[in-house]
Amino acid sequence: MQLARPDLLWLLWLLPILAGMEIFAHRRALHRIQNFAPLGSALRLGLDAHSGRHTVKLLLVLTALTALVAAAVGVRLGFRWEEIHRRGLDIVVALDVSSSMQAQDGGTEDQISRLTRAKREVSDLLRLLSGDRVALVAFAGDAFIQCPLTVDYGALETFSRDLDPDSISLQGTNLGTAIDVSLEAFNAKSRRERAIIIISDGENLGGNLDPAISAAKQQGVRIFTLGIGKADGAPIPRPDGGFKRDRHDEVVMSRLDEATLSKISLATGGLYVHAVPGDEDWQEIVWHGIKAGASEAETGSSRQRLWNERYQWFVAVALAALALEALLAERRHREKQDA
Repeated sequence: MQLARPDLLWLLWLLPILAGMEIFAHRRALHRIQNFAPLGSALRLGLDAHSGRHTVKLLLVLTALTALVAAAVGVRLGFRWEEIHRRGLDIVVALDVSSSMQAQDGGTEDQISRLTRAKREVSDLLRLLSGDRVALVAFAGDAFIQCPLTVDYGALETFSRDLDPDSISLQGTNLGTAIDVSLEAFNAKSRRERAIIIISDGENLGGNLDPAISAAKQQGVRIFTLGIGKADGAPIPRPDGGFKRDRHDEVVMSRLDEATLSKISLATGGLYVHAVPGDEDWQEIVWHGIKAGASEAETGSSRQRLWNERYQWFVAVALAALALEALLAERRHREKQDA
């Protein structure tokens, strides 16, 4: 036996309270009538205290209420085994951890950094996926595989939280290297549909972007890009305070480069989307992009125990008990009229 909503079991405590209130009210009514008429007269007036009819009616109501609580709690009796086949894709998420991702224009009110927003986007993405193998690549001026392909989304999310600009010593933003390392994260022998998702502000300071795009196209890997930040730009905070400056002592403004991100996606058959609050951006990328027309491979199978819902039984018992209680009430009403 299994309960779907064990948190509702507290409702059972209401039953003895209701029963006690009903018994108290009945005895009080009997006492009042007996103050005006002998016991025999009271019985003729319809308050059948000794026949046990009131007790039967109360038991029927309590039975109905107990059955309704059981239905609400979701009592499940018996189960069956069902074979579950998991199907999915191989997806590599390349997360930009360069210093420019520290710019604080990642939110609607410019209060969070781009990197903080990017990590939240990773969490939102993982909540949409099911059965897909996902890997995590961190990149700045260089790139490395932070987490290999896995279906353990919890572990991957933990790995993403640990990333910061200090994770990679070579700073800058090299999107070409990010693509090359992402391609290495795939299993070359796998026949599954493959896709790369780049989460970045798009500022590319490397020179190997075009060869990397060509390599992705040759391997049939589509690249989807999610832009973080704003086109107006924002200064880059320094670890020791203040903001990053150029050689002319001017504050460096880091801007979202949508053109570069769009170029990558367009060239590989992917899709560029600017990050927005909620999961509309991922709905666009995952369902209208990655999954649209993709041939998903089977990732494995497992047996799942499915419990049989039995709430219908308890609803039927409640209805039957209430119907019997109503018949007793009608019979009592008729006896009063005959008297």
